[in-house]
Amino acid sequence: MRLVLTFSLILLMLMCGDVCRVFAEAPTTPKILFTSTRDGNREIYMMNPDGSEQVNLTQHLADDLEAAWSPTGEQILFVSDRQRKGVRDLYLMDPDGSNIRRVFKRKIKANKRSPTWSPDGKRFAYVYRDWDRRKSSLHLGRFGEEDVESLRYVGSPAWSPDGSEIAGSVSHVLGARLIFINVDTRGREQPIPDRTLPWQYLPSWSTAGDRLAITGNKHPRPAIGDKELDEARELHEAWNDKFTVYIVNRDGTGLRQLLDEAGPDVRVAALAPDGSEVLYTQETNGHDQLFKLNINSGVRMQLTHVAGPSHQANHQGDWFDPAYALPVSPQPALLTTTWGQLKKK
Repeated sequence: MRLVLTFSLILLMLMCGDVCRVFAEAPTTPKILFTSTRDGNREIYMMNPDGSEQVNLTQHLADDLEAAWSPTGEQILFVSDRQRKGVRDLYLMDPDGSNIRRVFKRKIKANKRSPTWSPDGKRFAYVYRDWDRRKSSLHLGRFGEEDVESLRYVGSPAWSPDGSEIAGSVSHVLGARLIFINVDTRGREQPIPDRTLPWQYLPSWSTAGDRLAITGNKHPRPAIGDKELDEARELHEAWNDKFTVYIVNRDGTGLRQLLDEAGPDVRVAALAPDGSEVLYTQETNGHDQLFKLNINSGVRMQLTHVAGPSHQANHQGDWFDPAYALPVSPQPALLTTTWGQLKKK
């Protein structure tokens, strides 16, 4: 009898582990994930959209960064070098920082960065950087599987809410351009012409999928091999410290600059799920801090104030709102024409 009871308890514990992993509780109020160095190294924090209740989710000597909410808010995908110092891999954890585990079981060979979830929560994309071969590519993976698919490089990938495409950026001679990759056909589309905005990167989707916030710079960088050094320096001065926040429709229309170019560079962290506010990073008093901007009113609010040993004191970010979380795998037509539009209203 005692043997049977012991066996039953062990079996119950194993089953509970799986159940708890599946049914981890999502936040019941809107939350923002971000990276902070206030504890001496990069750690993942969570806070309310007004900057209150900043909680450290990871406490590790390794760097933990680039956290991304799952579509339902029940898991967090993030980057860490805790397995091998200096080489970054993908990890999962529950919203309270517990149950941390590696996404891949195989040996780490190169850096994995910039993870993004598919809207059905079954797949993910990330940037794979092989420093030895000096090669970067976009990889698509499926949770629970070790195999991945390699695509042409695109930086800062962001999976669209309807699941049909991935937004990202690629470098070109004058700056960087926003690119959409069709997940099924692998076709590429450039919605914003180079001449309109030479720099276009760090895209973040609205939940409706109708527009994106991007980091932009309307000043081209100096071309390599300029004959006139003075001209190159002048171009560099025009390009430097001019990155700021733009909003644009999915088809490339309606491009609008939201913040002026005064002061240090501004870089997009995340667009609010309802599309009304944008989270961004800007240096103040020698350290990066997180701010948010109301797109309609123009009102700004500083969310973080604590400094750290690194210039990037508080940066990056991902926004979750349970009112916009899909309880089931999304259907593209429903999401873009019904769910997203209703929630926007």
